[in-house]
Amino acid sequence: MAFGLRCTSRPEKTHVLSLSFDDGFKKSTYRTVEIHEEYGLKACINVMALGHLRSTNPQPVHMPPDLRGDFDDWNALVQRGHEVMPHSLDHKNLTELPLEEANADIDACLHYFEQHLEGYRAEEAVYNFAYNASTPELDAYALTKVRAVRTGAWGVLGADTKVNPMPSPEGPFRLGCFSYGPDNADHWVEEEVNEFL
Repeated sequence: MAFGLRCTSRPEKTHVLSLSFDDGFKKSTYRTVEIHEEYGLKACINVMALGHLRSTNPQPVHMPPDLRGDFDDWNALVQRGHEVMPHSLDHKNLTELPLEEANADIDACLHYFEQHLEGYRAEEAVYNFAYNASTPELDAYALTKVRAVRTGAWGVLGADTKVNPMPSPEGPFRLGCFSYGPDNADHWVEEEVNEFL
């Protein structure tokens, strides 16, 4: 789960704070969506482009393919009004790759989404870096393709430096966030929300 300020170019979106859910585990994603719908909210789900393929073996190993959803699932959630955004091609930490290879990975991810997610447009998307790991160079490259990137927090909530401006119609944006998991995040989320408020 990631936690941070979020922006979107869709005018019906009015929130500035998102709880986003990464990796595309099918069962927990549908449960997350159900909880959001019970409260009249829309979920923010971030998935790997190739996560549904058996040949994709992302790290860490707690992400076996039989637990991950596919683009039939993601398209069904989009049709219900939920946000589905890219969370890497196959969960590589792009900071560990040569820059050219990392940029090609971003391109491949965005292209896959364009081909498989109905209504997806990269220029309106938030690219959610796996492990919330990026560099200024990776951020800059991705921001030539997408509206915003979400990556590790450098002072988003309750810290000395605020890196996230309040969302506005302009962009692109670098959205810092904190993340927590895979353990139960209830107490952590409550503390972070209270601190933000």
